Amino acid sequence: MADQDVQTPVGIEPPALSVLRWDESPGGSAVVLLDQTRLPAEETELVCGDVPSLVRAIRTLAVRGAPLLGIAGGYGVALAAVRGEDVAQAAELLEQARPTAVNLGYGARRVARAYGAAVESGAVPEAAAAVALAEARALHQEDAAASVRMAQYGLELLSELLPGGGGHRLLTHCNTGALVSGGAGTAFAVALRAHREGRLRQLWVDETRPLLQGARLTAYEAGRNGMPYSLLTDNAAGSLFAAGEVDAVLIGADRIAADGSVANKVGSYPLAVLARYHHVPFIVVAPTTTVDLETVDGASIVVEQRSAAEVTEITSKPGVPAVDGGGGMIVAPSGANAYNPAFDITPPELVTAIVTEQGVISPVTGVGLAELCARSSQVTIS
Repeated sequence: MADQDVQTPVGIEPPALSVLRWDESPGGSAVVLLDQTRLPAEETELVCGDVPSLVRAIRTLAVRGAPLLGIAGGYGVALAAVRGEDVAQAAELLEQARPTAVNLGYGARRVARAYGAAVESGAVPEAAAAVALAEARALHQEDAAASVRMAQYGLELLSELLPGGGGHRLLTHCNTGALVSGGAGTAFAVALRAHREGRLRQLWVDETRPLLQGARLTAYEAGRNGMPYSLLTDNAAGSLFAAGEVDAVLIGADRIAADGSVANKVGSYPLAVLARYHHVPFIVVAPTTTVDLETVDGASIVVEQRSAAEVTEITSKPGVPAVDGGGGMIVAPSGANAYNPAFDITPPELVTAIVTEQGVISPVTGVGLAELCARSSQVTIS
């Protein structure tokens, strides 16, 4: 098992992570982030006093994860409103910072709409900015509540799919915990709920190359919560399936298309193929804000292509190329080309179920998704 020096005593929950917060000080308002590029070595906050600095934080992965990006987008628009800047332009800049993550645009547009409605009703700029900030805070609270419900529905689903009463052996990819959410997370929240109820036997954590979100972030959260976990390289997952050591795969999502295709951190699709071959449930856990009914299918999802330097260099600050001060070590020949998509697409037929705060969809179909979104007051298509 991985190093558990930071293990939390049984029955005692660690203090909540302060991942993103709004700050008002004499120097002005700001969005304050836990800089995830510095984890697990140090817990350092990054102060974003304007929209461009928040956009840079999003692009360099100082703040990341679909639900949290939605919250960041909302607060970013509120920040522009408080500073008296062009709110529509701020929303557009934020939305384009990471185009695959649908929550980012959702959060930015939602707060921009609230601001615009206040202006149209005759509110002075200060009052309209207060409305924008209140909407961003509401989005934050809604995501925290959604996290609790997803954990409950996810654990209930595991009990149905994995009868017998034994501890679950779960494999996860990338990072889907408190570091991506206003609450305990998405897929990781299900595993954490299982752990706290004594139903988690083992959490298998993919490193998630090239930026190691699993190794740096999920292992950090698992150890912090005293969960039994082991880290593995992404290409070692197949041997675990072959040995019968995986009971279910739990991942998050950055965008779910109308047909049920799931865009998630690159490496998710191979896990879905392995799971299908080995008859292991492959479960996606994501809030309904991640569903994009305007994106027809997986082929229509725009996949972000990231810098080759993330593959050809190892940096001291993941997500920031060495040329930008990351202190990189070259691991490929000079000038080597690299294919570095941030995400891949898993077709709906390989997904056992999608767990949302509104319930579970299984089998995964476009009709099922549309019906679920119609029940959710959180989903606004625009």
